[in-house]
Amino acid sequence: MSSILVCYGTTEGQTAKIAGRIADGLRERGHTVETVDLSTSDPADPAGYDAVLVGASIHVGGHQSAVRSFVDAHRETLAARPTGFFQVCLSIVADDEATQAEAAGYVDEFIEATAWQPDRIAVFGGALRYSKYGFLKRQVLKRIAKDMTGDTDTSRDYEYTDWEAVARFAADFADFVEGDRAEPSEPSFLE
Repeated sequence: MSSILVCYGTTEGQTAKIAGRIADGLRERGHTVETVDLSTSDPADPAGYDAVLVGASIHVGGHQSAVRSFVDAHRETLAARPTGFFQVCLSIVADDEATQAEAAGYVDEFIEATAWQPDRIAVFGGALRYSKYGFLKRQVLKRIAKDMTGDTDTSRDYEYTDWEAVARFAADFADFVEGDRAEPSEPSFLE
């Protein structure tokens, strides 16, 4: 089987949790998988892997700079092997189509800015962790959540990740790496 690098940037931990689930799904298929948080660890050289998945979350309208730097530094290596990109974003769970389109637009902006074209792309809902926020951040996110999800009870946390979509993305990427599927599954944005 293949060796796969799953690297990501995370701010509040949901992207790390998703990366872990993707890694578990790939391991179940017999692949050797290493996960690396690009925000806190020296990035592994992707040349040492058969395939690479890159994940990032959106905060204040942008992805983690460590993820962007990794892709910029390894663009040619990434282009030479199967790759995928997954984004974690609260906006994707909004009922408003314009807000969902904005979430998809972040992916487009990232691809354009890095000149990298991953083979597989997915966008997943994130989480609101009111219990971990300070007073000011809790109030700001409560205001944002009011319009997006309506979940403004700050006495509890909310998780919006569709774990079945995460499992489908991992399976689709494994199929692609294994040569069982040449074309991306539809839709590219699985959530």
